[in-house]
Amino acid sequence: MIRLSKSSLTGSEKSAVIDVLDREFLGTGQDVLQFEASLADFFGRPAVCVVNGTAALHLACQAVGLTGKDEVLVPSLTYVASFQAISATGAKPVPCDVDPKSLTLNWRDAEKRLTNKTKAIMPVHYAGGVGDIEGVYSFAKQNELRVIEDAAHAFGSEHDGVCVGGFGDIACFSFDGIKNITSGEGGCIVTQDELIIEKVCDARLLGVEHDTNRRYAGERSWDFDVSAQGWRYHMSNIMAAIGLEQLKRFSEIKQKRQQLARRYDQMLADNVAIIPMDHDYTSIVPHIYVVRVTELVDRDALRRAMCDVGVQTGVHYKPNHLLSFYKNENLLPLTVTESIFPTLITLPLHFDMSEEDVDFVCKQLCSFINNQL
Repeated sequence: MIRLSKSSLTGSEKSAVIDVLDREFLGTGQDVLQFEASLADFFGRPAVCVVNGTAALHLACQAVGLTGKDEVLVPSLTYVASFQAISATGAKPVPCDVDPKSLTLNWRDAEKRLTNKTKAIMPVHYAGGVGDIEGVYSFAKQNELRVIEDAAHAFGSEHDGVCVGGFGDIACFSFDGIKNITSGEGGCIVTQDELIIEKVCDARLLGVEHDTNRRYAGERSWDFDVSAQGWRYHMSNIMAAIGLEQLKRFSEIKQKRQQLARRYDQMLADNVAIIPMDHDYTSIVPHIYVVRVTELVDRDALRRAMCDVGVQTGVHYKPNHLLSFYKNENLLPLTVTESIFPTLITLPLHFDMSEEDVDFVCKQLCSFINNQL
């Protein structure tokens, strides 16, 4: 079976975990501090590590002051984590349409959904691309909105020669098992805003003020104060140890992911029924490889047929406005999202694949599609 996605671990990550276990300090400590320092070097900005990417988004939403009276503009075509992070603060996620080429937030559509309750906008870097990020920031500045980038797909991607997270307001990343780098689970918040960093550092440790510095010194806070809602969202040394080794390998990981995506583009170029993402894989590091299949008769049948020949596929993502918890009968139409979603299929992409694997996937996909059409 050619898996849709998977972790890629070497002896280095395993040895690093054993080292943490031997030291018997498993919580937040020196390894997390070192990982954050390495990430800060990578981004050129401060980074705070947390337990997962959803926690990163949640803490960023909380840190900018979202409450139950606020609204956040966010594309409907994203994983439910984006919406859950917003609603966890009590704020209302407002589903927006996407650009038909990049499948990222269409800020012009978002503009139609702007109200006096709108406090932030959350662009999602779908499949590693940032879309019209300048347009998003210009729109946000004009309307005094905070920008919280859901960059879970975009670790290592660049825009105008600067890595995602190295510019803008706030960027949140995921390091779960299948992302561009992993720490097993984990995530981080990256921003130049010192107040946001301070709030996130406290909130990830149950709101215990300045507990981060004590943990990094191998100590605990016994006499402390809490002045805001906190969560148990800190990263462990075990996770950080994995992340540190993955970060050392990132140049190799990046090159391989880009190589495989270019191979897909090449192999699918002549099939008019298949539309790959319009991505420049010299600057984008793809987390997933998504295609649109036009005139698709039965996506489920196609996916079953692919599975039968040993190829896993996925669907990224069911639009959030179709989920029971986020349905709104008064919602403005999401024309692009609803027309494109039924055509989306995600093909296998991970470091341990070969170009021969890609060729096999493409051959099978094209064969099934041609027969179906």
